[in-house]
Amino acid sequence: MPQQTGFDPKEFRAALSTFTTGVTIITTKAEDGEPIGITANSFNSVSLDPPMVLWSLDKSAMSLPAFTNNKHWNVHILSTEQEALSGRFASRGEDKFQGLELDEGVNDIPLMKDCTARFNCRTAFIYEGGDHMIFVGEVINFDKTDLPPLAFQSGQYALAARKPREGVQLAATPPPECSYTEDLLGYLAGRAHFQLVAALKNILQSQQLDEQQFFILSVLTIRDNLTIEEINNYVDYTGSSVSVEVMQKLEQQDYVARAKKESGERYLLTAYGRDVSLKQIAVAKAVEEQLAKQLGPGDSAALKILLKRLIKVTDPGLPDLWVNSDQDAHNHD
Repeated sequence: MPQQTGFDPKEFRAALSTFTTGVTIITTKAEDGEPIGITANSFNSVSLDPPMVLWSLDKSAMSLPAFTNNKHWNVHILSTEQEALSGRFASRGEDKFQGLELDEGVNDIPLMKDCTARFNCRTAFIYEGGDHMIFVGEVINFDKTDLPPLAFQSGQYALAARKPREGVQLAATPPPECSYTEDLLGYLAGRAHFQLVAALKNILQSQQLDEQQFFILSVLTIRDNLTIEEINNYVDYTGSSVSVEVMQKLEQQDYVARAKKESGERYLLTAYGRDVSLKQIAVAKAVEEQLAKQLGPGDSAALKILLKRLIKVTDPGLPDLWVNSDQDAHNHD
């Protein structure tokens, strides 16, 4: 591949941005004791023995004198829950530390909570690198958590998910056998769904409910006072249609009640039905929490994001169950 010369700086920056990095906040104190903090994704490791890290700061940055004059600074690797904090410390003209609860570290530098990892550092060297100053620091203390890290790629925040190493984990744990490729997305999504629902079967059977009835009660828990047609609009994606007979069975079990209104017959949860539905949701949450522990918080968060994208691109136009409509505002009168 020929070496490029005189290339477009914007294109060069765009190419560099394809490299996915973590997001950090570096803190120190100015000479007058004012806390200083900036967002940076230039953080990297230098050495394990001695433990050393580096990061870089633009020569035009207002905080440069503070970091140059103070030998101590802290690096915070942000978790996925700290995206807003990243934006706050990347901006100018506000009290970035207002309302933040800080920890005490081994140095007298602001140390923020709820990070994926934190490093207390002391400057070892400062180098000039083009339009930036490079700070190399000795790590004098650190800690880490299981919180998934926030990532940054091509100008946007991202989530990091673990991928099994080819020939290592996949060989140790072979995929389930099936008659066609295990990588077929529809198969993977469908199998995951049915295996998750299977974990709810015990409680459903104890309440003499099937999967379709579970979906109906779940819908009515979120949005009550619906006609059969409206219920079907919300459960269309399941591939089964709700009939009058199905609703009559739920009535007989005292899970739902029928009300006649000008707009037609509508179904509401009874107090007993709501109690049963909330218990089902609690079990589903417990199953999800157990799954999240097995996957790990990073993979779990990334999976939810990807599933939401999948739902969006495959959505045939189903109504949003969680958005109030003008019709709902009038209680279907």
